Amino acid sequence: MPKHSIFTMAFAKVYPMYVQKAERKGRTKEEVDQIICWLTGYDEAGLRRQIERQNDFQTFFAEAPALHPNSSLIKGVVCGVRVEDVDDPLMQKIRYLDKLIDELAKGKAMEKILRVQL
Repeated sequence: MPKHSIFTMAFAKVYPMYVQKAERKGRTKEEVDQIICWLTGYDEAGLRRQIERQNDFQTFFAEAPALHPNSSLIKGVVCGVRVEDVDDPLMQKIRYLDKLIDELAKGKAMEKILRVQL
């Protein structure tokens, strides 16, 4: 089966769109970074390196230190597809990230976005 084109797209090309989407809704780049780091396990320096290297999404997620254990709690629809029903593991991770950024842009509290268990 052919790879989806998003897999080979540079994360650095999409990252500014995540930031713009958040900022248009009154959120910050720092919140976007916090979400990305929470999901992937990257620290700020690691995230910067991925952006500077222009790594594609496949490499970005392959080199991620660890997907957050609570990422399985991410539910909902992105682009008409339920993220919890996506079969391809890489596409599911990309959809998780999309869903989290959508939640940020919709004004959801960071504790809820990051699936903090109280």
